[in-house]
Amino acid sequence: MEAKGVNRAQDIRIENFDVSYGDKVLLQAADIVLAFGRRYGLVGRNGLGKTTLLRMISSGALRIPSHISVLHVEQEVVGDDKTALDSVLECDFARQSLLDREKEINAKLNSGDSKSNEINLTNELSEIYAALGAMEADKAPARASIILAGLGFTPEMQGRATKTFSGGWRMRLALARALFSKPDLLLLDEPTNMLDMKAIIWLETYLQTWATTLLVVSHDRHFLDTVPTDILHLHSATLDPYKGNYTRPELKPVEKEVEVVLRFPEVEALSPPILQLKEVSFGYTPEKLVLKNVELGATLESRICIVGDNGAGKTTLLKLILGILTPTQGDRVVHRNLRFAYFSQHHVDQLQLNGSSVDLLQQEYPGRPVEEYRRQLGSFGVSGDLALQVVASLSGGQKSRVAFAKMCMSNPNFLILDEPTNHLDIETIEALGHAINKYTGGVILVSHDERLIRMVCKELWVCSQGTVKSLEGGFEEYRAIVERELMELNKN
Repeated sequence: MEAKGVNRAQDIRIENFDVSYGDKVLLQAADIVLAFGRRYGLVGRNGLGKTTLLRMISSGALRIPSHISVLHVEQEVVGDDKTALDSVLECDFARQSLLDREKEINAKLNSGDSKSNEINLTNELSEIYAALGAMEADKAPARASIILAGLGFTPEMQGRATKTFSGGWRMRLALARALFSKPDLLLLDEPTNMLDMKAIIWLETYLQTWATTLLVVSHDRHFLDTVPTDILHLHSATLDPYKGNYTRPELKPVEKEVEVVLRFPEVEALSPPILQLKEVSFGYTPEKLVLKNVELGATLESRICIVGDNGAGKTTLLKLILGILTPTQGDRVVHRNLRFAYFSQHHVDQLQLNGSSVDLLQQEYPGRPVEEYRRQLGSFGVSGDLALQVVASLSGGQKSRVAFAKMCMSNPNFLILDEPTNHLDIETIEALGHAINKYTGGVILVSHDERLIRMVCKELWVCSQGTVKSLEGGFEEYRAIVERELMELNKN
């Protein structure tokens, strides 16, 4: 396998290894070769061991030459009084130790206590300045700031203490630190899950010029077609390598998994108007409005995707549409026969874990034949023994499917989906897109999965600076706007 960087000493070769989780064999007699300077996308169905493999590589359980630095972005940064910018800068240990020593020497020289040793200290200081110059240490703050800005940190946020950030932002900080550190091998597990669309577009561009080796687990088809130079497909306890990206491998097609089918219920037509927000404004406190003068409408034919930066008000907008929140000003008008179903990660996290999926539906919607619960679960790929397993034992993706089945028990005619793809594998995301397109009710979707948006979106709403605007040019126009903004960001 040719290496783009052709630095053979940095290539990683692990041969004939096994990976188990409990009593489950995930990989058997597997081989993996990671050539320096190439970017690998690790794909495969949920629960097959992709995350376990990354952890074994990063923990040293699989033998990797000791001179190769490995960094696995797995846990959020622990918050303290350090600013976000300093938290990133301190990752460059060589630079930081030189700066610390420089400060120490200058303090000694200024105190006048080191007359006898002054020449040695001055010489050491000259060496430190030469070393700092060679590593372009003065450019480090600008480089760290560009990475943070790309991941959504405003200048004000970069100067804030890390302890003031939420868990999601501290995960972004962990990613920023890793990108700044430039390890020989960078391991990323679903990096797009924590990001909004603008940050994903920035990350895709940034990683295309990544100079060392990258191994990334992702279920985002667009990301897998944009970033990797190679694909590693985990299936049947083996790893198959392919050159090329996910859709266009150079040698042979990536073996496709068994097709997944999801089915939303059939619904009857309703005559418009179905759903309208008229000059709606909302604030959690009257003096600070999150959304201002929102004017929009939807029908049962609607396939609306909502995008925008994290914190721009996307989930607040969904809750106003659903009637969970009441407008501070303006009116929400809905058809009297409109039945919403709402999917969010919160609903997956709130599933009762101690019974089976069938038990769960039975408790929520009692008095129906068991066959109906099983048929409903089967519509979302939870069939056979899987429907009888304890919910706690299911993977994140399987729990999401149970949540889909549960939300559709009321036979909704309008779906509100808030980031539905976070725990789904590629095949299930594809199936979700087809199911949305076949559904006869309305759909409003918040997502950062570009392929899903392109599959289903007929109308794109952008949440930004307290407003919600429909973009005539759809996702193409939005992507072009974001790319222009990112170019400006890099110039500044």
